Order: sequence, then structure tokens, then C-alpha cells
Amino acid sequence: MRCPFCASTDTKVVDSRFANEGDQVRRRRECLACQERFTTYEIAELNFPRMVKRNAIRESFNEEKLRQGLLRALEKRPVSMEIIEEAVSRIKRRLRALGEREVQTKVLGDWIMEELRQIDHVAYVRFASVYRCFEDVSAFEEEIQRLRQVHEETLC
Repeated sequence: MRCPFCASTDTKVVDSRFANEGDQVRRRRECLACQERFTTYEIAELNFPRMVKRNAIRESFNEEKLRQGLLRALEKRPVSMEIIEEAVSRIKRRLRALGEREVQTKVLGDWIMEELRQIDHVAYVRFASVYRCFEDVSAFEEEIQRLRQVHEETLC
């Protein structure tokens, strides 16, 4: 690992810890040339399935699009970035666990809705309104009623 301060390749690991629910290893390093310390993150490089959109266009999985979709739904809601990152990690884990080469974006959208339902009901309805293309108030009412039923079932 090259030192970001002096560009020396002579560094040592001072401390290692799991990060991001164990999906990453956080390493604290020290440069042996300039004695500066810095942090690196190590993640496994895994191939994600290609995403198949409604119009049959195929594209690579884009973690940033997933994160931005969650952030947009959760905008101005009292939800920490840590909770959002945990949701991103769970969705990525599910994608990898499928073991498929291609996955319909509908599957991914359903998983996002599941996560949002657990995190914040307002964000869930926001996302659902775009994802399911609500066209009138009755569609909102139906989705809110469905959300209430699921909430009541989990309380019993």
C-alpha cells in the first residue's frame, strides 16, 4: 500500500477491524518512511448480476444508483447514514446470494421497498409512489392501507 503522504510503499498494518457489518476490513496503517498514519478499507471484489430493466435493456448493477434511490426516498427523514449503508449492504448480499447472472430490476425494487418498510414508512410510500407509478390519490390510499395491515400483523 502506497503512503498517501509521501508515496512510499513501505507501510505496516497497525490495527485491523471489521467494518460495514463484516463486509469490509478496516486497516489502520503507518508509513515507515514518514510515520504518518492512514486508514484503508479492504472489500472482496465480487461480480454482481446484470440488471434487466422493464424495457429489457441490460445494465451493470450500480451500487451508487441503489444508494441514491434510498437517499431520495429518505430525504429529510430522521434516518442515519449508517442505517442506509446497512440497507445497501443487505441488498447487495441478497443479490450475490441469488447466484444468477441476470436479475430483473423488479426484484431489486421489491427488496428496496422491503428495506424502506422497515426503516421509515414515509420513505416507503414515497418510493412506492414512483416505483409503482401511482396516478391518483386512491393508489396512495391503497398502499397506505396495505402498509397498515402489514404493521398490524407484525404487532400481533
